[in-house]
Amino acid sequence: MKPFKSFDSQEERVVTEPGTRKPMEAWDRVKFLILFAVVWLGFVAVYTTNNPLESIATAGRLVATNEWWLTLLILAELLRQVHYLVAERNAAWNKFFSENVVSKFNGISSNWDDWTRYRVSRVGKWILALALVSVVAAAHYHVSPFVAPFLIPSAIISALPTLIQYLLLIVVVVMQFVAIFWFMSKGGVDVYFPGDIKTRFSDVWGQDNVLDKVKENIIYLKDPELIEAHGGYVPGGILLWGPPGTGKTLIAEAVAGETRNPFVFVDPGAFTNMFFGVGILKVKSLFRKLRKLALRYGGVVVFFDEADSLGSRGNLAGAAGQYGAFGAPFSARSPLASDTCHGINYFSQAATYSLFMDSLRKSADSNQEPELVRRRGVLRYVFPGGAGMGMGGMDGTLQALLTELSGLKKPRGFMNRVVRRALGLPPKNPPKYRILVMMATNMPQSLDEALLRPGRIDRIYKVGYPSKEGRVRTYKGYLSKVKHALTDAEIDRLATITPYATGAVIKDLVNEALINTIREGRETIVWSDIIKAKQLKQLGPPEDVEYIERERHAVAIHEACHAFVAVKLRKHMAIDIATIEKGGNYLGMVSNVPPEDRFTSWRSEYETDIMVGLASLAGERLFYSGDNSSGVSSDLENATALAALMEGIWGMGSTIFSQSASKALGFGGEPGAQSGRRGVADDARPRGLGDRIEAKLESLYRDVYKLLEDNRASVLAIAHALETHKTVTGEDVEAIVESRRGPIIDGSVYGDLQFQRELEEYHRAAQEAHATHSEVGLDLPRARKIPLALKASGDFQGSAVAFSPKEDDR
Repeated sequence: MKPFKSFDSQEERVVTEPGTRKPMEAWDRVKFLILFAVVWLGFVAVYTTNNPLESIATAGRLVATNEWWLTLLILAELLRQVHYLVAERNAAWNKFFSENVVSKFNGISSNWDDWTRYRVSRVGKWILALALVSVVAAAHYHVSPFVAPFLIPSAIISALPTLIQYLLLIVVVVMQFVAIFWFMSKGGVDVYFPGDIKTRFSDVWGQDNVLDKVKENIIYLKDPELIEAHGGYVPGGILLWGPPGTGKTLIAEAVAGETRNPFVFVDPGAFTNMFFGVGILKVKSLFRKLRKLALRYGGVVVFFDEADSLGSRGNLAGAAGQYGAFGAPFSARSPLASDTCHGINYFSQAATYSLFMDSLRKSADSNQEPELVRRRGVLRYVFPGGAGMGMGGMDGTLQALLTELSGLKKPRGFMNRVVRRALGLPPKNPPKYRILVMMATNMPQSLDEALLRPGRIDRIYKVGYPSKEGRVRTYKGYLSKVKHALTDAEIDRLATITPYATGAVIKDLVNEALINTIREGRETIVWSDIIKAKQLKQLGPPEDVEYIERERHAVAIHEACHAFVAVKLRKHMAIDIATIEKGGNYLGMVSNVPPEDRFTSWRSEYETDIMVGLASLAGERLFYSGDNSSGVSSDLENATALAALMEGIWGMGSTIFSQSASKALGFGGEPGAQSGRRGVADDARPRGLGDRIEAKLESLYRDVYKLLEDNRASVLAIAHALETHKTVTGEDVEAIVESRRGPIIDGSVYGDLQFQRELEEYHRAAQEAHATHSEVGLDLPRARKIPLALKASGDFQGSAVAFSPKEDDR
């Protein structure tokens, strides 16, 4: 590991002998000589102007003769510089001059304070400048230097027309740039006054907990004395973060509709500009408008949509800079991210720091090591090459926004700042501007850490996926806007089979169901319209292709094995739909939904997940005499990944050893791995990780194979339903397995032994066609309709009752 490098800059020091004077800068050596040279050239210009026949050399001699005092000043300055050069190299001369000259001169002002010295120095500089101007003017007008200052105003007045022309030219040029930048600084900001927006808090469904907190901020904005009277302050900033479509902008719109204050909406790209500095002008203009609205109406709400477009100022900025690699409060980056405890809180500060540094190293290139950098007085670890450097705010826009949000509160207004000071009156303190800043983003990690500190953003709320109760309310809200025939039970079922559905997804689903209803010439939405809309949105339109018969049967067997094992073993998930309609990147699928909102997962549940994944391989080998297709590859990949996580990381295997920690520390892996040594942890384990994963998969595979072998008829029944209907709902799959009527498919027909024999015969024909690459010699069997009397008595095993094809083909 390379040693950390420090970027602390140190000034170069010139080694000098003790007691000598500190070397003078080059500019300090020549500045007075340059000034005298300019004055000397001015006199030369005056002489040549008065007598155009004189040469510059002659004018120079006349200046040296007539303006002898200027020559003396130049010689005195040269003598002073010679003195400094000697004092910088000779300690004895510097000591003699300091004790006999400088100390006595400084004694005059030794009792003065710093302010008096500054004022006297300033007066002296003005007197010197006036004297020089008077001498030059006296030479020009051939008068005494004491009279010349009184002639300067008349000269200025006579030259005023020319000065005005130049001034107008400058103003025209400047105004062109001012007009361009003023025009570009406009736009991107919309102001809504009370009553302009009709959305209310009652229109926001499924986010009650966030809505209650936002309402509290509105109360404080309307009546700030509720908290200020007790010594507090009104929270001035709210950040709403969460996945897209969860209602962040809708909440802000509801705030605009509910509040009696103006609402200012800032577009995401309002501060993105072609030229540097325009963004700063926009920020200044925006907050001037906000202050005016706040004073006029008693308060104002400003909303920054997609706040991540504001950018970040550099590496490790944003939430990671404030909360470390563990991202609180932005740790839930996916619906399943909360499936763990916040274990970092258990450790000491030193342990937390070590884990944070380890996470930094793992997030960077393996060949790079972090370097210690001091930026803005804070030590940070970064990676060479500027990895992760944010580009936002480089034109100063973000800095200007930070300053306006909580910068120095200076007195405002020309009368207040200038006129009152001129009259010797102190300026009035700035008023309390009631400005509530709201921001929304689905990328909170990209926000600058300085933007998120209290005082700027006081409250941070996650607008996450609605709970089941929230989804029910949202469905009822959008369904109330259309004509429908769905019962409360169906709406509850719909909320169950659409986990992680946001408000935008629910709105779109209801609208798609309405379109399907109108397409079929009806006015009322029914359950089948909702299911069709859900399938279309979830799977997309199927491809316009048809399987050959033997391949269709193989795909149906594959998906039927998944579906049967899921119904029999997996209780923490329910089948949503099973389909063999070919999509963009799949031949068929069995999708699942959680029947309830949960936030933890268990070993037994993951094992059933693996068994569902292995069902396709076991089923194809069972039904095709040991043969299997390449379609099981993704199933095996997912099952192996789950088994690896269980054995190596999640503590759900035969050991409690963490493979991820050991590899990060250089203890894991095979001999000759990147760590360069065999780890002690390898020696302590009886078997390697790969062996343990294979053992778990083999054990679960045998259980799945036995389950499918014992329930061969049920698998063929589900496959037949898939071949007949293409897409089957989860409730219908359960009905088929239990030989009862489902919502769409009558599964009781699959309890007929004669029909089961026909399905087995058809499968043998399809298996033979698969082996010989020929056509299937039989037609797909058609189920018999079971009379209700036989169903009630249960005496229909082996019956072969005729059925109506019209009633069966639904």
